[in-house]
Amino acid sequence: MTQPETVPEHADLDRAAAESVAPDEGSLEGAALDRAAEWREDPAVIERLRADPRTGVLVVRDRRVPMGDGPESGLILLDATDPVLGRTREWALLGRRPDGSGLLLALQDPDEDTDADGSWAAHWNDLREALPGLGEFDAEFVVSAIALAGWLRDAGFCPVCGGTAELRHAGWSRRCTSCGREHFPRTDPAVIVAVQSADGERLLLGANAQWKGRMYSCFAGFVEAGESLETTVQRELFEEAGVRLRDIAYFASQPWPFPRSLMVGFHATAVEEDSVHGDGEEIIDVRWLTRAEIRSSLAGEGPVGLPSSASIANRLILDWLRR
Repeated sequence: MTQPETVPEHADLDRAAAESVAPDEGSLEGAALDRAAEWREDPAVIERLRADPRTGVLVVRDRRVPMGDGPESGLILLDATDPVLGRTREWALLGRRPDGSGLLLALQDPDEDTDADGSWAAHWNDLREALPGLGEFDAEFVVSAIALAGWLRDAGFCPVCGGTAELRHAGWSRRCTSCGREHFPRTDPAVIVAVQSADGERLLLGANAQWKGRMYSCFAGFVEAGESLETTVQRELFEEAGVRLRDIAYFASQPWPFPRSLMVGFHATAVEEDSVHGDGEEIIDVRWLTRAEIRSSLAGEGPVGLPSSASIANRLILDWLRR
């Protein structure tokens, strides 16, 4: 029987709009993870690196990574010989450090969260919790690990014929043992848009139904089959807020592996400001906010709640405010 792939839910995208990490906090901009792609061609690379005491291993359990307390609050990497790793379900190559030593992913099942042998102590943090405290290199490392771990967990069967899909290329591809098709980790693009008024003095934000009116944010939506990013921006904003746009301009992007999204940020200007309205399903309210209202809301004193400082939505809003 074919095992279905995990499909991104709109709730995941809504969380991404409010929570995905910005480049200046848990940054990916300018990060320098060497993915060592040429090593993937060596079928023995995982075994070789597991035998090397210099290799660092990041364990992922249920899209969570281990972090320490207090002065040891950073990401915890294990030595490849640690007994905890004996419970690993799948291994994959993540890359190499500047000194040439390897970095591996060890995917473990969620029921391994309690380490009965007491060999280590860690808090298991998801991406939202982990990234704000990480530097550029570790941020990219963690995002890559969680994204790849999700694919390793969910894609064990060929989506075409249902046959077993064996791992190849150090965890970066699968080959169906039945029909021979190759499969690779997927990324689903989504847009997130900050819409300003014609005079540039107000910003349009919306309240998603799941937030129950407590927070307003930029608008987001998945790219559909056959769409360009610009077409998605126009469609999503008209569907969710009843507004047509002009002057669409790319801002930045942010990977968000819940399960496999890439948030692509844009600025745009509304054509007809008075026609805006929520769709009544996903977006229960929309409103224009002045610069003064945005400033006071960012300070926690304004008329609406805004996305946290660890989000690309927050970064879009700040970029507009500074113009």
